[in-house]
Amino acid sequence: MASKHTRRICAAILRDWEESTTFIDRIIERHCKKADLDTRDRAFVQNITLGVIRNLSLLGFWIDLLRKGKTGNEEQRLLELGLYQVLLMRVADHAAVNETVELARPRARAMINAVLRRAIRERDEILAKAEALPPFQRHSMPEHIYTRWEKNFGADKAAQLAECAARPASLCIRSNPLRGGLTTRDLEQSQASPVDNHPGFYQVETLPLEALASGRCYAQDPSTATAPGLLAPRPGERILDACAAPGGKSAILAAAMENSGEIIAVDVAGARSERLRENMTRLAADNVTVAEMDLLAEGDIPGHYRASFDRIIIDVPCSNTGVLRRRVDARWRLMPGFEKQMAQLQSRLLLAVLALLKPGGKLVYSTCSIEPEENSGVVAGIVEAHPDLRVIEEMTLIPSAIHDGAYAALLGPLADG
Repeated sequence: MASKHTRRICAAILRDWEESTTFIDRIIERHCKKADLDTRDRAFVQNITLGVIRNLSLLGFWIDLLRKGKTGNEEQRLLELGLYQVLLMRVADHAAVNETVELARPRARAMINAVLRRAIRERDEILAKAEALPPFQRHSMPEHIYTRWEKNFGADKAAQLAECAARPASLCIRSNPLRGGLTTRDLEQSQASPVDNHPGFYQVETLPLEALASGRCYAQDPSTATAPGLLAPRPGERILDACAAPGGKSAILAAAMENSGEIIAVDVAGARSERLRENMTRLAADNVTVAEMDLLAEGDIPGHYRASFDRIIIDVPCSNTGVLRRRVDARWRLMPGFEKQMAQLQSRLLLAVLALLKPGGKLVYSTCSIEPEENSGVVAGIVEAHPDLRVIEEMTLIPSAIHDGAYAALLGPLADG
């Protein structure tokens, strides 16, 4: 059973998230660290807060169903917190109701108590009404995103994508050969199952914490191997990994190159680069050098980088529509027209690194988006502006229960030498 104060922490996290532009995972980490929560309570807080955000539209529907009249922000947040517990999380009813009511201001307690107890009494009917909702509302996907998916993928696939984004992602790890890889004991203790068509990746029931800490494996979705696989680096080459943090793709490249040659992993100065360095050290990616720079800042890219890389991989910032089951709050940050804004930034970044590619070199452009404007649209625009380039191969992964969504395109000269 979770500690009593965990629900108060959940309410505080949701309040901070609503009032800021900070991603929810950072807010959760800050509050859990401040409260010095143990593993059990931290998991409880994470499950509730992510669950509420993942189901915001559905919870709003239930509140409107159960409560007539306007609800203030604080009361709305507590009703979301309580309804998620009694209708979707299925914690003990008395604990969910009593401890949620205690968080409310005195004048709102009777109302919150009444709504939550009615939800318990009418639970089956309420859940049945949710099943009759349109898919975008049932799975809490903003309608403008869902409409795009219907246009691009069809009604059935759009519904599948929304349902996939509404479910927590499975736990996946990659065995790291640079540290000796996972042992038979690691695999048995974590109840690991190999991921089809993704060598070295496993779905696990529990994370092998010692193996993660020692670098024998890395928590990583199989989709992240798509772009490094297309790049196909060779031992001894000089590689640029642009926008590299937190380093999962850099580590795959290092393993493929058997730690020979050189990988320059670039990201902006600060927490991202620090995390990148830590991961490369732990994963024994010894041929990786971390370089701090802003690829779009004038004068930030060293002159000697120009035309010096055999291969480049650039995993650009994107809308994250391929990873919404992991970045559960990203959907609520995307406003209509987001794809055009992202494509402009992505094109600028791609142009910046093209100048760093050797004549005859190859480059992989990748995103964790499933929006054509951010993917094939950006690539088509670059190829049109650079007649000496061609698209050698493209790959798109649509999100599924096994992996996240991803896009990667291999660009190279018109004819291989």
